[in-house]
Amino acid sequence: MSNAAPRPADPEHLWSVEEHLEDILATVRPLDPIELNLLDAQGCVLVEDVTVAVSLPPFDNSSMDGYAVRVADVAGASEEFPAVLEVVGDIAAGGPGSLRVGPGQAARIMTGAPLPPGAEAVVPVEWTDGGLGGGPVTRMPAHSLAPEAAGGQVQVHRAAAARAHVRAEGSDVRAGDRALDAGTVLGPPQIALLAAIGRGTVRVRPRPRVVVLSTGSELVQPDEALADGQIYDSNSFALTACARDAGAIAYRVGAVPDDAETLRSTIEDQLVRADLMVTTGGVSVGAYDVVKEALAHVGDEDEPGGGVEFRKLAMQPGKPQGFGSVGPDHTPLLALPGNPVSSYVSFELFVRPAIRTLMGLDDVHRPRIQATLVTDTALTSPKGRRQFLRGTVADGSVRPVGGAGSHLVAALAQADALIVVPEDVESVEPGTEVEVVLLG
Repeated sequence: MSNAAPRPADPEHLWSVEEHLEDILATVRPLDPIELNLLDAQGCVLVEDVTVAVSLPPFDNSSMDGYAVRVADVAGASEEFPAVLEVVGDIAAGGPGSLRVGPGQAARIMTGAPLPPGAEAVVPVEWTDGGLGGGPVTRMPAHSLAPEAAGGQVQVHRAAAARAHVRAEGSDVRAGDRALDAGTVLGPPQIALLAAIGRGTVRVRPRPRVVVLSTGSELVQPDEALADGQIYDSNSFALTACARDAGAIAYRVGAVPDDAETLRSTIEDQLVRADLMVTTGGVSVGAYDVVKEALAHVGDEDEPGGGVEFRKLAMQPGKPQGFGSVGPDHTPLLALPGNPVSSYVSFELFVRPAIRTLMGLDDVHRPRIQATLVTDTALTSPKGRRQFLRGTVADGSVRPVGGAGSHLVAALAQADALIVVPEDVESVEPGTEVEVVLLG
């Protein structure tokens, strides 16, 4: 880890969103590169340029099922006056390349098969009679080819230009070309390219492992019956899904009851599989805020440089936050509020950039745009707080959904954006241009 940004000494300091995020990103460092097999590297970031060792395609080959011919032999061919050529054999993809096409000759060829010496073009089978007495061309496995496949004739009804229906060697990429740049995120098309040029492994930064746990004795797992005073644990599911969406390998831990020692031991048990830990709940000023009780002094003596600091941020929702490191490896930990909307907004603003930083990405933030506010009445916002309201974006406009309450999960499910109201703005009129964080 790098040195953290200077932290204000005053525990009552009201942190800005930027201060808190800068402190996190100054501490979280990209994971060390490793060599991974292609499929294991999906979603990871390349740490070095990939150069093509073998051209793609590696040889001239046919893009059609048909006949490999010389251009002069089919010049002027038509339905009325077809060119009649001697078939010297069959060439299948992966088959031996021993055939040669001479004057007046053709070789039956399958898609992907190498163009034989002497041939200059491929005429599709639809331009022929399929070979006199032989019927239409069918695909044939390489092991079925034999010298006796030669013989017979084919009538060609159309002329073909030089290189017609031929995929040229290196027409996709040539040996020595740069296939992918360092910093590329490996998705399915990039995996396909790497495999096509013969790369079985690549050097990448691995996807970070993120452990998510929620706290609260009132939390019950979905599908279980609710007793009086209980609610379902939605935060751990939401944040685990958020972590996966950000590119991480995410592990969800069942809700931990309001007991500091249980929480502390659960976190210690989970450190073995965590590059980043995320907790939700127990960070405000309540009597049962076990996260603060369990983590506020961790590392002060046994692990110098560790420990979690709890802060107040000038934002709504999400005023109470915690950040620091735990365990012998100083694993970063972000402690988020327990209200569903607060935890989700906090994740988007702080945890997602941390995950993307661990991945080694240059751009770690959600895109932001300016949009016209569409609403029946003015939006109000508390003075001195940066407010993040849920909204939906369409055609350059943004419309709020739901209210400002940090418990409104149903409204959150409809939103695809966050409307940003600055700290010095207490009212936003309809038709005003506002900053919008895109969540999709």
